[in-house]
Amino acid sequence: MAETKTEWTVDDVAARFADAAETAHKLPRVRPCGYFNPWMTLAMQVPERYPDPERLYRPMPPSPQAVERMLETMRWVQWLEVEQRHLVWMRSNRYRWEQIGRRFACDRNTAARRWNKAISLVLLHLNHPQICRPKAMSQGG
Repeated sequence: MAETKTEWTVDDVAARFADAAETAHKLPRVRPCGYFNPWMTLAMQVPERYPDPERLYRPMPPSPQAVERMLETMRWVQWLEVEQRHLVWMRSNRYRWEQIGRRFACDRNTAARRWNKAISLVLLHLNHPQICRPKAMSQGG
């Protein structure tokens, strides 16, 4: 399941985060269980014969391999601080640097530097797992 690479790069990690964001958007919506209304099924049969050009169509669900890669990428996020997680996730969702800078109350260049720092931290954990210990172990006790 987990992809074994000898050496990860910034582009590899950024592409994996972008792929995880895209996969997350393709997942089906979460709905409450136990509710059933057959009336909408009957009411929607006639309009479905003539596709509505304004109707929002959901993409095909992601493959199981894409979901596994997404879950692996989500485990990487645990190595980051909360603000870094938001920053990496916003960039993975293709927000512009100006929008990210506005969200974090900084300049776009500062946001890009903080993103690079967060990605380098993930790279450090991926490329050198023996030097990176979990936070609970490094705090002693």
